[in-house]
Amino acid sequence: MAANINAIQSFELNLWYGTFHAIHDLTIDIKKNQITSLIGPSGCGKSSFLKCLNRINERSGNVTVKGKLEVFGQDIYAPDISLESIRKEVGMVFQKPNPLPISIYENVIFGYKTHMPKSTYRKSDLDEKVETSLRTVKLWDALKDKLQKNALELQLEMQQKLCLARLLPLKPKLILLDEPCSALDTKGTLAVEQLLNELKDSYSILIVTHSMAQARRVSEDCIFMYLGKLIEAGNTKQMFTLPKSQQTQNYIEGVLG
Repeated sequence: MAANINAIQSFELNLWYGTFHAIHDLTIDIKKNQITSLIGPSGCGKSSFLKCLNRINERSGNVTVKGKLEVFGQDIYAPDISLESIRKEVGMVFQKPNPLPISIYENVIFGYKTHMPKSTYRKSDLDEKVETSLRTVKLWDALKDKLQKNALELQLEMQQKLCLARLLPLKPKLILLDEPCSALDTKGTLAVEQLLNELKDSYSILIVTHSMAQARRVSEDCIFMYLGKLIEAGNTKQMFTLPKSQQTQNYIEGVLG
């Protein structure tokens, strides 16, 4: 692929849940290997856009998508596209940590074992992937002697980092995060943000957040949506200091919510 292909490009993307028009003519380019934040009040279409990117919105039923949506140059709504291939390349972390009620070890390799034929890997391969993934999210030293412990027994910050680690054995190109720190305290939030800053050199990251402070801290670019429409997109620092739209300024200042 050409080096200049963006992580995400949408062209007049529209989404309906039944008769409800959730996303209106969204056209946007999102750069690769950086953190981009997606802001806007509840119900503005942020989470719906995330769910378009790995097509889990279709699980809701009665969903209609029109327009074009590309991830690293691939039209993910093309008729011949494999949902399995999309979900290997696009990982997602949700608002509340959702580790599986199984061991830490099995959590990390769950997605890998689900997607890969058993004949293609050995136990030593799985061990390496568990260690590498937990090292990447800064959990290996704390958990290397507790790998058979139930993941639900971990504190919330560790659970959320484990959910990130669970994505890594499949080597996704794009990581989506939907309010990943909303259930964490200040210390946990800062630890996850630090981790995201370390991951961005290897992954493209799109994060939905209601925290304006978080958007400013972690993202290079920022996208503001309102009532399902794109209002403004661009450099985060510029948007927060000199927004182009009065609606953007009102939202940042807490007038619009």
